[in-house]
Amino acid sequence: MILERHIQREILEKAGWILGLLLLVLASNRFVEYLADAASGELPAEFILHMLGMKVLAMLPKVLPIGIFLAVMLAMSRMARDKELVVMYSAGISENFQLATVARLAGRYAMLVLAVSFFLAPWAEGRVQELRDRAEVESDVTGIAAGQFREFSKGDRIVYVERLARDGELMEDVFLQVRERNRLGVLTSDRARFETDPRTGSRYVRFEDGRRYLGLPGALNYQVTEYRAYAVLLQQGTPGTAADELEAIPTLQLLRQTSPAHLAELQWRLSAIIAALLLPLLGVAMNRFSFNEHRYAPVFVAVAIYFIYSNLLGISKTLCKRDQLPAFIGLWWVHLLLIGVLLLILHLPGLRRWLRQRRA
Repeated sequence: MILERHIQREILEKAGWILGLLLLVLASNRFVEYLADAASGELPAEFILHMLGMKVLAMLPKVLPIGIFLAVMLAMSRMARDKELVVMYSAGISENFQLATVARLAGRYAMLVLAVSFFLAPWAEGRVQELRDRAEVESDVTGIAAGQFREFSKGDRIVYVERLARDGELMEDVFLQVRERNRLGVLTSDRARFETDPRTGSRYVRFEDGRRYLGLPGALNYQVTEYRAYAVLLQQGTPGTAADELEAIPTLQLLRQTSPAHLAELQWRLSAIIAALLLPLLGVAMNRFSFNEHRYAPVFVAVAIYFIYSNLLGISKTLCKRDQLPAFIGLWWVHLLLIGVLLLILHLPGLRRWLRQRRA
């Protein structure tokens, strides 16, 4: 139908502009952070654009629902301002037609959000973590020069490398001094390289074919150990690593898990799809209110409802991950609350008429 295509085209045009603007703002903030990391030597410059692109893809599930929501609000406000909705009402086209038109568009849009939230975003988040792990290793290696000492762990680990291989990662004829409490350990090795534990994010240096001397400074009772492989912890993994790894778990693997953290992550991904279905309908419902000279007031009210909805989802996710909220309640009660608000707004004119009749 011509009117249906007109309404949907109006919404999609505004959604394109809004999504582009939101992604530009988010990408700009990330770009500044990555530039700061590159300037401090924590991130190689060639990784910046790659990580930025992957991070933008990982943020899409958070951006897509609010993009279509604002697009519906602005499109309906523009059509109301230009009296297009008045013409539709005069032609016998009811508000239910608008709801049905937006609902069909939201259904197709939700399929896109499903693909992004379930498959594309976890893959992109995994790529971001891989790049960050590589960046940590390469930042360690680039900070090491042949014939120079390099400190780690606030001076408790001191590395000296005689030669660096051509690949820039393998170190040859390595010396390491480790200080733990009052004991001093010295390791010598033919070869060594940096490694990162993918589960914990902790960083190690792995020595091969060498000797380890351990004892107290000034004493003669040193322990001498020969080894084929020996790993020394350089930096403990950060607490946020587990949460980042959770976001990178493929959805098919997530479906087989039953822990509270995994269930919370699965419900969070489903929330983006549910929001993409409900928020456009809320945008149509909010357009019923006429504020005369304050024509954009419904937009601000709707945005306030969205922020409350989004914050409640975040709080419920945290409680569910900590097992302080049962999984069968989880994030579902927030969606039910939004459905209740939507039904209340849709039936509010009828309730007003009923109250006037009772008063009369």
